[in-house]
Amino acid sequence: MRGFLIITLIGGLALLSGCGGGSTPVGVPVGGAGQNVQQVAVNGGPVSGQIYPDGVFTSVTICAPGTSNCQTVDGILVDTGSMGLRVLASAVSSLNLPVLSLNGANLNNCATFADGSFTWGEVAQADVKMAGEVGSSASVQLIADPTGFAVPSGCSNGGADADTQLALGANGILGVGLEPLDCGVGCDAAGGIVPPPAIYYLCTTTCQTTYVSCGPSCNPNESANQQIENPVVLFASDNNGVLLQFPSVSDSQASVTGNLIFGIGTQSNNAVPSSATIFTLSTASTNFDEFTTNYPAQNGTPLPNSFIDSGSNGYFFPDSTIPACTDFTAWFCPPSTLSLNAQQVGANGANKTINFSIDNFDAVTKANGSNAVFANIGGPGRRAASIGGCRSSMEGLCLPQSTGRLCPRVCRQRRGGHIDLWQQPGRPNTSRLLIFLSLHDWQFPCCFPDSTFAS
Repeated sequence: MRGFLIITLIGGLALLSGCGGGSTPVGVPVGGAGQNVQQVAVNGGPVSGQIYPDGVFTSVTICAPGTSNCQTVDGILVDTGSMGLRVLASAVSSLNLPVLSLNGANLNNCATFADGSFTWGEVAQADVKMAGEVGSSASVQLIADPTGFAVPSGCSNGGADADTQLALGANGILGVGLEPLDCGVGCDAAGGIVPPPAIYYLCTTTCQTTYVSCGPSCNPNESANQQIENPVVLFASDNNGVLLQFPSVSDSQASVTGNLIFGIGTQSNNAVPSSATIFTLSTASTNFDEFTTNYPAQNGTPLPNSFIDSGSNGYFFPDSTIPACTDFTAWFCPPSTLSLNAQQVGANGANKTINFSIDNFDAVTKANGSNAVFANIGGPGRRAASIGGCRSSMEGLCLPQSTGRLCPRVCRQRRGGHIDLWQQPGRPNTSRLLIFLSLHDWQFPCCFPDSTFAS
Protein backbone atom coordinates (compact mmCIF):
# COMPACT_ATOMS: atom_id res chain seq x y z
CA MET A 1 0.00 0.00 0.00
CA ARG A 2 1.14 3.38 -0.71
CA GLY A 3 1.96 5.52 2.33
CA PHE A 4 3.43 7.87 -0.19
CA LEU A 5 4.72 11.24 0.95
CA ILE A 6 6.39 13.70 -1.42
CA ILE A 7 9.11 15.72 0.19
CA THR A 8 10.81 18.52 -1.71
CA LEU A 9 14.35 19.19 -0.61
CA ILE A 10 16.50 22.23 -1.27
CA GLY A 11 18.67 21.69 -4.31
CA GLY A 12 15.96 20.31 -6.53
CA LEU A 13 15.81 16.85 -4.98
CA ALA A 14 12.40 15.46 -4.20
CA LEU A 15 12.08 12.46 -1.92
CA LEU A 16 8.96 10.38 -1.91
CA SER A 17 8.04 8.64 1.26
CA GLY A 18 7.37 5.11 0.30
CA CYS A 19 9.28 1.94 1.05
CA GLY A 20 11.27 -0.72 -0.49
CA GLY A 21 12.80 -3.81 0.93
CA GLY A 22 15.38 -6.36 0.16
CA SER A 23 16.46 -9.86 0.95
CA THR A 24 19.06 -12.40 0.06
CA PRO A 25 17.42 -15.53 -1.31
CA VAL A 26 18.75 -19.02 -1.22
CA GLY A 27 20.62 -20.07 -4.31
CA VAL A 28 19.74 -17.13 -6.57
CA PRO A 29 22.44 -14.57 -7.33
CA VAL A 30 21.08 -11.03 -7.36
CA GLY A 31 20.49 -10.04 -10.96
CA GLY A 32 20.09 -13.69 -11.87
CA ALA A 33 17.86 -14.85 -14.68
CA GLY A 34 15.19 -17.51 -14.85
CA GLN A 35 11.64 -18.27 -15.87
CA ASN A 36 10.44 -17.01 -12.52
CA VAL A 37 12.98 -14.23 -11.84
CA GLN A 38 12.02 -10.62 -12.55
CA GLN A 39 14.73 -7.99 -12.15
CA VAL A 40 13.93 -5.03 -9.89
CA ALA A 41 15.88 -1.99 -8.74
CA VAL A 42 15.86 0.68 -6.07
CA ASN A 43 16.88 3.47 -8.42
CA GLY A 44 14.84 6.54 -7.51
CA GLY A 45 11.96 5.91 -9.89
CA PRO A 46 11.03 7.29 -13.32
CA VAL A 47 10.22 10.93 -12.49
CA SER A 48 12.86 13.32 -13.79
CA GLY A 49 14.45 15.46 -11.08
CA GLN A 50 12.79 13.51 -8.29
CA ILE A 51 13.94 10.59 -6.16
CA TYR A 52 11.63 8.01 -4.63
CA PRO A 53 13.89 6.70 -1.84
CA ASP A 54 13.81 2.95 -1.23
CA GLY A 55 11.09 2.44 -3.84
CA VAL A 56 11.43 -0.90 -5.63
CA PHE A 57 10.82 -0.53 -9.36
CA THR A 58 10.49 -2.94 -12.25
CA SER A 59 9.24 -3.17 -15.85
CA VAL A 60 6.00 -4.92 -16.79
CA THR A 61 4.90 -5.97 -20.27
CA ILE A 62 1.19 -5.33 -20.82
CA CYS A 63 -0.66 -6.78 -23.81
CA ALA A 64 -4.13 -6.63 -25.28
CA PRO A 65 -5.63 -9.96 -24.20
CA GLY A 66 -4.67 -12.87 -26.43
CA THR A 67 -2.60 -10.75 -28.81
CA SER A 68 1.00 -9.74 -29.47
CA ASN A 69 0.03 -6.07 -29.23
CA CYS A 70 2.15 -5.23 -26.20
CA GLN A 71 3.82 -2.35 -24.39
CA THR A 72 6.63 -2.66 -21.84
CA VAL A 73 6.25 -0.05 -19.10
CA ASP A 74 9.15 0.73 -16.80
CA GLY A 75 9.08 2.58 -13.50
CA ILE A 76 6.41 0.32 -11.98
CA LEU A 77 6.52 0.37 -8.17
CA VAL A 78 6.56 -3.12 -6.63
CA ASP A 79 4.13 -3.10 -3.72
CA THR A 80 3.79 -6.08 -1.45
CA GLY A 81 1.08 -4.27 0.50
CA SER A 82 -1.58 -4.00 -2.20
CA MET A 83 -3.13 -6.21 -4.83
CA GLY A 84 -3.30 -5.78 -8.57
CA LEU A 85 -1.62 -3.91 -11.40
CA ARG A 86 -2.39 -0.20 -11.68
CA VAL A 87 -0.77 1.59 -14.61
CA LEU A 88 -1.00 5.11 -15.98
CA ALA A 89 -3.50 5.01 -18.84
CA SER A 90 -1.22 7.27 -20.87
CA ALA A 91 1.53 4.62 -20.77
CA VAL A 92 -0.63 2.00 -22.53
CA SER A 93 -3.01 4.15 -24.60
CA SER A 94 -1.87 2.55 -27.86
CA LEU A 95 -3.08 -0.88 -26.71
CA ASN A 96 -6.77 0.07 -26.56
CA LEU A 97 -7.31 -2.36 -23.72
CA PRO A 98 -10.95 -3.52 -23.38
CA VAL A 99 -12.69 -1.71 -20.53
CA LEU A 100 -15.30 -3.58 -18.51
CA SER A 101 -18.76 -2.05 -18.74
CA LEU A 102 -22.42 -2.69 -17.96
CA ASN A 103 -25.39 -1.13 -19.77
CA GLY A 104 -23.20 1.54 -21.35
CA ALA A 105 -21.48 2.52 -18.09
CA ASN A 106 -17.77 1.86 -17.69
CA LEU A 107 -16.43 0.18 -14.56
CA ASN A 108 -14.04 2.39 -12.60
CA ASN A 109 -11.91 1.60 -9.56
CA CYS A 110 -10.84 3.78 -6.64
CA ALA A 111 -7.75 2.85 -4.64
CA THR A 112 -7.16 4.90 -1.50
CA PHE A 113 -4.00 4.90 0.58
CA ALA A 114 -2.98 5.57 4.15
CA ASP A 115 -1.44 8.93 3.33
CA GLY A 116 -4.81 10.15 2.04
CA SER A 117 -3.91 9.91 -1.65
CA PHE A 118 -5.94 7.96 -4.19
CA THR A 119 -5.77 6.60 -7.72
CA TRP A 120 -8.79 6.54 -10.01
CA GLY A 121 -9.26 4.77 -13.32
CA GLU A 122 -11.21 2.43 -15.53
CA VAL A 123 -10.97 -1.33 -15.10
CA ALA A 124 -9.65 -3.04 -18.20
CA GLN A 125 -8.41 -6.49 -19.08
CA ALA A 126 -4.85 -7.25 -20.14
CA ASP A 127 -2.30 -10.01 -20.34
CA VAL A 128 0.49 -9.22 -17.85
CA LYS A 129 3.97 -10.58 -18.59
CA MET A 130 6.97 -10.66 -16.26
CA ALA A 131 10.11 -12.77 -16.65
CA GLY A 132 8.79 -15.94 -18.30
CA GLU A 133 5.40 -15.80 -16.58
CA VAL A 134 2.06 -14.65 -18.01
CA GLY A 135 -1.11 -13.65 -16.18
CA SER A 136 -3.81 -13.84 -18.83
CA SER A 137 -6.86 -11.56 -18.96
CA ALA A 138 -6.09 -9.86 -15.67
CA SER A 139 -8.30 -7.00 -14.51
CA VAL A 140 -6.08 -3.90 -14.17
CA GLN A 141 -6.67 -0.26 -13.28
CA LEU A 142 -5.90 2.36 -15.95
CA ILE A 143 -4.94 5.35 -13.79
CA ALA A 144 -6.26 8.64 -15.17
CA ASP A 145 -8.40 11.57 -14.16
CA PRO A 146 -11.90 11.13 -15.57
CA THR A 147 -13.32 13.21 -18.41
CA GLY A 148 -16.94 14.32 -18.39
CA PHE A 149 -17.38 13.88 -14.65
CA ALA A 150 -15.54 14.41 -11.39
CA VAL A 151 -13.98 11.76 -9.17
CA PRO A 152 -16.73 10.88 -6.67
CA SER A 153 -16.27 12.41 -3.23
CA GLY A 154 -16.56 8.94 -1.71
CA CYS A 155 -13.26 8.16 -3.41
CA SER A 156 -11.37 11.44 -3.16
CA ASN A 157 -12.62 12.26 0.35
CA GLY A 158 -10.47 15.37 0.39
CA GLY A 159 -7.32 13.38 -0.41
CA ALA A 160 -4.51 14.00 -2.89
CA ASP A 161 -5.08 12.94 -6.49
CA ALA A 162 -2.20 10.60 -7.53
CA ASP A 163 -3.37 10.12 -11.11
CA THR A 164 -0.22 11.51 -12.76
CA GLN A 165 3.35 10.27 -12.92
CA LEU A 166 4.55 13.24 -10.89
CA ALA A 167 2.01 12.72 -8.12
CA LEU A 168 2.35 8.94 -8.09
CA GLY A 169 6.14 8.93 -8.31
CA ALA A 170 5.85 5.97 -10.68
CA ASN A 171 4.30 4.82 -13.94
CA GLY A 172 2.16 2.36 -12.06
CA ILE A 173 1.93 0.04 -9.07
CA LEU A 174 2.40 -3.73 -9.16
CA GLY A 175 0.49 -5.01 -6.13
CA VAL A 176 1.72 -8.50 -5.24
CA GLY A 177 0.25 -8.68 -1.75
CA LEU A 178 -1.22 -11.74 -0.08
CA GLU A 179 -4.77 -11.36 -1.28
CA PRO A 180 -5.67 -12.45 -4.82
CA LEU A 181 -8.06 -9.48 -5.24
CA ASP A 182 -8.05 -5.85 -4.18
CA CYS A 183 -11.39 -6.11 -2.42
CA GLY A 184 -12.80 -9.64 -2.49
CA VAL A 185 -16.15 -10.64 -1.09
CA GLY A 186 -16.66 -7.20 0.47
CA CYS A 187 -17.28 -5.75 -2.99
CA ASP A 188 -19.29 -8.74 -4.24
CA ALA A 189 -23.06 -8.78 -3.86
CA ALA A 190 -22.61 -12.06 -1.98
CA GLY A 191 -20.84 -10.13 0.80
CA GLY A 192 -24.07 -8.47 1.85
CA ILE A 193 -22.53 -5.03 2.45
CA VAL A 194 -25.11 -2.29 1.79
CA PRO A 195 -24.47 0.04 0.05
CA PRO A 196 -21.50 -1.21 -1.98
CA PRO A 197 -18.12 0.06 -0.69
CA ALA A 198 -16.67 3.15 -2.35
CA ILE A 199 -14.19 1.09 -4.38
CA TYR A 200 -15.95 0.22 -7.65
CA TYR A 201 -18.17 2.59 -9.63
CA LEU A 202 -20.22 2.47 -12.81
CA CYS A 203 -19.84 5.82 -14.57
CA THR A 204 -21.35 7.71 -17.50
CA THR A 205 -21.69 11.44 -16.75
CA THR A 206 -22.12 10.55 -13.08
CA CYS A 207 -20.96 7.61 -10.97
CA GLN A 208 -22.63 5.14 -8.66
CA THR A 209 -20.95 2.59 -6.42
CA THR A 210 -21.50 -0.96 -7.62
CA TYR A 211 -20.95 -4.56 -6.64
CA VAL A 212 -18.34 -6.40 -8.69
CA SER A 213 -18.04 -10.16 -8.96
CA CYS A 214 -14.99 -11.73 -7.40
CA GLY A 215 -15.67 -15.04 -9.13
CA PRO A 216 -15.57 -18.56 -7.74
CA SER A 217 -12.92 -17.67 -5.13
CA CYS A 218 -15.69 -15.82 -3.27
CA ASN A 219 -18.83 -17.53 -4.52
CA PRO A 220 -18.81 -20.95 -6.21
CA ASN A 221 -21.90 -19.93 -8.19
CA GLU A 222 -20.07 -17.09 -9.93
CA SER A 223 -18.17 -17.81 -13.12
CA ALA A 224 -15.64 -14.99 -13.56
CA ASN A 225 -13.82 -12.40 -11.48
CA GLN A 226 -13.95 -8.76 -12.57
CA GLN A 227 -12.14 -7.13 -9.66
CA ILE A 228 -8.56 -5.85 -9.86
CA GLU A 229 -6.45 -8.92 -9.26
CA ASN A 230 -2.94 -9.84 -8.28
CA PRO A 231 -1.42 -11.00 -11.58
CA VAL A 232 0.79 -13.59 -9.87
CA VAL A 233 -2.18 -15.79 -9.00
CA LEU A 234 -2.97 -15.99 -12.73
CA PHE A 235 0.38 -17.49 -13.68
CA ALA A 236 0.24 -21.08 -14.93
CA SER A 237 2.91 -22.00 -12.36
CA ASP A 238 4.98 -20.24 -9.68
CA ASN A 239 1.70 -18.63 -8.63
CA ASN A 240 1.59 -19.20 -4.86
CA GLY A 241 3.86 -16.42 -3.65
CA VAL A 242 6.77 -14.08 -4.26
CA LEU A 243 10.22 -13.44 -2.86
CA LEU A 244 11.78 -9.99 -2.97
CA GLN A 245 15.57 -10.21 -2.87
CA PHE A 246 18.37 -7.66 -2.55
CA PRO A 247 22.04 -7.76 -1.53
CA SER A 248 23.17 -6.35 1.79
CA VAL A 249 23.26 -2.56 2.17
CA SER A 250 24.80 -0.87 5.19
CA ASP A 251 23.44 2.67 5.10
CA SER A 252 23.00 4.75 1.94
CA GLN A 253 24.04 4.24 -1.66
CA ALA A 254 23.06 5.41 -5.14
CA SER A 255 21.01 2.37 -6.12
CA VAL A 256 20.73 -1.38 -5.75
CA THR A 257 19.39 -4.13 -8.01
CA GLY A 258 17.62 -7.29 -6.98
CA ASN A 259 15.11 -9.96 -7.92
CA LEU A 260 11.39 -10.49 -7.62
CA ILE A 261 11.13 -14.28 -7.63
CA PHE A 262 7.75 -15.86 -8.31
CA GLY A 263 6.56 -18.94 -6.47
CA ILE A 264 7.34 -20.38 -3.05
CA GLY A 265 8.61 -23.95 -2.96
CA THR A 266 7.98 -24.40 -6.69
CA GLN A 267 11.61 -24.32 -7.88
CA SER A 268 15.08 -24.63 -6.42
CA ASN A 269 15.47 -20.84 -6.28
CA ASN A 270 12.44 -20.34 -4.02
CA ALA A 271 12.64 -23.33 -1.69
CA VAL A 272 11.75 -22.71 1.95
CA PRO A 273 14.74 -23.67 4.12
CA SER A 274 14.10 -26.09 6.96
CA SER A 275 15.55 -23.48 9.33
CA ALA A 276 12.81 -20.95 8.54
CA THR A 277 10.61 -19.85 11.42
CA ILE A 278 6.97 -19.67 10.41
CA PHE A 279 4.89 -16.78 11.70
CA THR A 280 1.17 -16.98 11.08
CA LEU A 281 -0.73 -13.73 10.69
CA SER A 282 -3.94 -12.79 12.39
CA THR A 283 -7.34 -13.54 10.92
CA ALA A 284 -9.15 -11.41 13.52
CA SER A 285 -11.20 -8.49 12.21
CA THR A 286 -9.22 -6.01 14.34
CA ASN A 287 -5.82 -6.87 12.85
CA PHE A 288 -6.53 -9.07 9.86
CA ASP A 289 -3.40 -9.97 7.88
CA GLU A 290 -1.15 -8.44 10.50
CA PHE A 291 1.22 -9.55 13.25
CA THR A 292 2.33 -8.13 16.58
CA THR A 293 5.52 -6.18 17.13
CA ASN A 294 6.81 -5.66 20.65
CA TYR A 295 8.78 -2.42 20.69
CA PRO A 296 11.32 -2.46 22.18
CA ALA A 297 11.94 -6.19 22.10
CA GLN A 298 12.22 -6.57 25.87
CA ASN A 299 9.14 -5.54 27.87
CA GLY A 300 8.00 -3.38 25.00
CA THR A 301 4.57 -2.17 23.98
CA PRO A 302 2.66 -4.72 21.85
CA LEU A 303 1.70 -3.27 18.48
CA PRO A 304 -0.79 -5.80 17.06
CA ASN A 305 -1.41 -4.00 13.76
CA SER A 306 2.07 -4.48 12.33
CA PHE A 307 2.94 -5.30 8.75
CA ILE A 308 5.77 -5.19 6.25
CA ASP A 309 5.29 -3.33 2.99
CA SER A 310 7.59 -2.66 0.04
CA GLY A 311 5.61 0.36 -1.11
CA SER A 312 6.67 2.51 1.85
CA ASN A 313 10.17 3.72 2.37
CA GLY A 314 11.01 3.76 6.06
CA TYR A 315 10.56 2.26 9.48
CA PHE A 316 7.38 3.75 10.92
CA PHE A 317 6.54 3.16 14.56
CA PRO A 318 5.34 5.12 17.61
CA ASP A 319 8.12 6.46 19.83
CA SER A 320 7.63 9.91 21.33
CA THR A 321 11.18 9.89 22.72
CA ILE A 322 12.70 10.16 19.24
CA PRO A 323 12.50 13.74 17.93
CA ALA A 324 10.81 14.28 14.59
CA CYS A 325 12.40 16.56 12.03
CA THR A 326 11.20 20.15 12.30
CA ASP A 327 10.99 20.57 8.53
CA PHE A 328 9.58 17.13 7.64
CA THR A 329 7.69 15.88 10.67
CA ALA A 330 6.95 12.52 9.02
CA TRP A 331 10.59 11.55 9.66
CA PHE A 332 12.79 11.04 12.71
CA CYS A 333 15.77 13.34 13.29
CA PRO A 334 17.63 12.01 16.36
CA PRO A 335 20.85 13.85 17.28
CA SER A 336 22.82 10.69 16.43
CA THR A 337 22.13 7.31 14.88
CA LEU A 338 20.05 5.10 17.18
CA SER A 339 20.48 1.34 17.56
CA LEU A 340 17.06 -0.16 18.29
CA ASN A 341 15.33 -3.51 18.40
CA ALA A 342 11.87 -4.98 18.20
CA GLN A 343 10.33 -8.42 18.46
CA GLN A 344 8.02 -9.80 15.80
CA VAL A 345 5.39 -12.21 17.09
CA GLY A 346 3.15 -14.32 14.88
CA ALA A 347 -0.40 -15.36 15.67
CA ASN A 348 1.05 -18.82 16.37
CA GLY A 349 3.40 -17.42 19.04
CA ALA A 350 6.55 -17.72 16.93
CA ASN A 351 8.87 -14.77 17.58
CA LYS A 352 12.14 -13.21 16.52
CA THR A 353 14.07 -10.13 17.60
CA ILE A 354 14.99 -7.63 14.89
CA ASN A 355 17.82 -5.13 15.30
CA PHE A 356 17.68 -1.93 13.27
CA SER A 357 18.99 1.63 13.24
CA ILE A 358 17.43 5.06 12.78
CA ASP A 359 19.45 7.86 11.19
CA ASN A 360 18.78 11.58 11.29
CA PHE A 361 16.66 11.95 8.15
CA ASP A 362 17.73 15.51 7.38
CA ALA A 363 21.41 14.75 7.85
CA VAL A 364 21.54 11.51 5.86
CA THR A 365 19.48 12.75 2.92
CA LYS A 366 21.34 16.04 2.65
CA ALA A 367 24.68 14.24 2.79
CA ASN A 368 23.57 11.75 0.13
CA GLY A 369 21.26 13.90 -1.97
CA SER A 370 21.54 11.90 -5.18
CA ASN A 371 21.13 8.46 -3.56
CA ALA A 372 17.99 6.33 -3.79
CA VAL A 373 18.87 3.79 -1.07
CA PHE A 374 18.55 4.69 2.62
CA ALA A 375 18.71 1.76 5.00
CA ASN A 376 18.04 3.53 8.27
CA ILE A 377 15.39 6.20 7.87
CA GLY A 378 12.09 6.10 9.70
CA GLY A 379 9.33 8.16 11.18
CA PRO A 380 6.65 8.31 13.85
CA GLY A 381 3.88 5.81 13.35
CA ARG A 382 0.54 5.95 15.05
CA ARG A 383 -0.63 2.69 16.52
CA ALA A 384 1.33 -0.17 15.06
CA ALA A 385 4.65 -1.10 13.56
CA SER A 386 5.81 -1.92 10.14
CA ILE A 387 9.18 -3.60 10.03
CA GLY A 388 11.05 -4.27 6.88
CA GLY A 389 14.13 -4.01 4.79
CA CYS A 390 14.59 -0.45 3.92
CA ARG A 391 11.97 0.21 6.26
CA SER A 392 10.08 -1.59 8.78
CA SER A 393 6.97 0.00 9.81
CA MET A 394 5.64 -0.63 13.19
CA GLU A 395 2.48 1.04 12.44
CA GLY A 396 -0.10 -1.33 11.13
CA LEU A 397 -2.89 0.43 9.41
CA CYS A 398 -3.73 -2.51 7.19
CA LEU A 399 -7.25 -3.75 7.25
CA PRO A 400 -8.73 -6.58 5.25
CA GLN A 401 -9.44 -5.50 1.73
CA SER A 402 -13.06 -6.45 2.26
CA THR A 403 -13.40 -3.42 4.50
CA GLY A 404 -12.82 -1.21 1.52
CA ARG A 405 -9.59 0.24 2.89
CA LEU A 406 -6.16 -0.27 1.44
CA CYS A 407 -3.14 -0.45 3.68
CA PRO A 408 -0.10 1.76 3.65
CA ARG A 409 2.89 0.23 1.94
CA VAL A 410 5.75 -0.18 4.34
CA CYS A 411 8.72 -2.36 3.76
CA ARG A 412 11.52 -2.74 6.12
CA GLN A 413 15.10 -3.43 5.61
CA ARG A 414 16.53 -5.99 7.87
CA ARG A 415 19.94 -7.21 8.34
CA GLY A 416 21.12 -10.41 9.77
CA GLY A 417 20.72 -13.20 7.28
CA HIS A 418 17.48 -14.67 8.50
CA ILE A 419 14.33 -15.64 6.68
CA ASP A 420 10.89 -14.20 6.91
CA LEU A 421 7.99 -16.10 5.45
CA TRP A 422 4.47 -14.80 5.39
CA GLN A 423 1.77 -17.31 4.64
CA GLN A 424 -1.96 -16.86 4.47
CA PRO A 425 -3.93 -19.30 6.56
CA GLY A 426 -6.46 -21.11 4.38
CA ARG A 427 -9.90 -19.57 4.23
CA PRO A 428 -12.68 -20.30 1.74
CA ASN A 429 -12.48 -16.91 0.06
CA THR A 430 -8.70 -16.60 0.12
CA SER A 431 -7.60 -20.00 -1.01
CA ARG A 432 -5.01 -18.63 -3.44
CA LEU A 433 -3.35 -16.09 -1.22
CA LEU A 434 0.33 -15.58 -1.57
CA ILE A 435 3.17 -16.57 0.66
CA PHE A 436 6.04 -14.16 0.93
CA LEU A 437 9.46 -15.42 1.67
CA SER A 438 12.22 -13.00 2.37
CA LEU A 439 15.61 -14.39 3.09
CA HIS A 440 17.57 -11.49 4.20
CA ASP A 441 20.89 -10.14 4.54
CA TRP A 442 19.55 -6.79 3.80
CA GLN A 443 15.94 -7.06 3.03
CA PHE A 444 13.14 -5.24 1.76
CA PRO A 445 11.07 -8.08 3.06
CA CYS A 446 7.83 -8.47 1.39
CA CYS A 447 4.94 -6.86 2.98
CA PHE A 448 1.68 -8.39 3.34
CA PRO A 449 -1.62 -7.85 4.76
CA ASP A 450 -2.94 -11.17 5.86
CA SER A 451 -0.91 -14.30 6.21
CA THR A 452 2.04 -15.85 7.89
CA PHE A 453 5.63 -14.89 7.95
CA ALA A 454 8.78 -16.73 8.84
CA SER A 455 12.16 -15.81 10.05
